[in-house]
Amino acid sequence: MIPPLEELIERLKALPGIGRKSAERVTFYLLNAPSEEVAHLAEAIGRIKTAVRHCDRCYNFAIGELCDICANPKRDRKTICVVGQPWEILKIERTAEYRGLYHVLGGLISPMDDVGVADLRISELIERIKKEAVEEVILALEPKLEGEITGMHIASLVKPLGVRISQIAQGIPVGRDLEFADEVTLGRALRGRIEL
Repeated sequence: MIPPLEELIERLKALPGIGRKSAERVTFYLLNAPSEEVAHLAEAIGRIKTAVRHCDRCYNFAIGELCDICANPKRDRKTICVVGQPWEILKIERTAEYRGLYHVLGGLISPMDDVGVADLRISELIERIKKEAVEEVILALEPKLEGEITGMHIASLVKPLGVRISQIAQGIPVGRDLEFADEVTLGRALRGRIEL
């Protein structure tokens, strides 16, 4: 294959979730696309590095000092939902079930990956709780060991402040058969059951 095509394929393969076949498909699409479309794509990619930053309050993606959620006066300011990464906010927002604020940690405690408490924005969360009269912190962390460890650490810091701390329910995904659920997931689903 000629070098420019191979270079683009290799760069695309480096992106999460893109294998060789997908990278080739995108490369060949761009090769045959109108020049303006390719130029607009290149401009959009360049713009995210210059225009998008982290919100000064919650560390979500933002254009200015505050993200749209923190700047919205209609949001419930007494509740903070803690997530590991900014893109997890989008998933929660799509549910239209949560109207509070967020706090992005920037990852999860993971000794195997050399990520400790000091590498995350946990101290910033505690400062926000103290300054902003927060009444509840909701942990929406990934349901894996790193999320459990991070959640337990945050809970140990939040509980002494007299702030309610909760965790999103974990259990069986909609559309999944019980026979494929592991014991830990099934146990969490039973503990997190709701009355009908």
